Amino acid sequence: MNRRSAVSAIGLGLAFLLAPRIGLAAEDHVAEAISHTKEAISHGKMGHADQLVVHAKAALSHAEAAEKEKANPHVAEGITHLKAAIEHGEMGHADVGTTHAEEALKHLEMAK
Repeated sequence: MNRRSAVSAIGLGLAFLLAPRIGLAAEDHVAEAISHTKEAISHGKMGHADQLVVHAKAALSHAEAAEKEKANPHVAEGITHLKAAIEHGEMGHADVGTTHAEEALKHLEMAK
């Protein structure tokens, strides 16, 4: 029984050590999503629809990773707007894409 207790204690200790890092991973992804969304907005305001798409796709990737780590309704709404920003940016509509990126940014910032 001693061996089982020791193994259980070690396993439990590792679980406590690693558990907070899962939450931090989601926060890191949200921070990266916010950073790329700001870049997308900046390029969109300059009329660079192609660069808006590049940064919105990077933001989307991080937002989806954050949502996978830890579900959050604000991240989910941000994902919806990032997808719309990409769609409009790919059509060359930098203005509409920027509007969606700005909405995504609001929701991602609320998720922090």
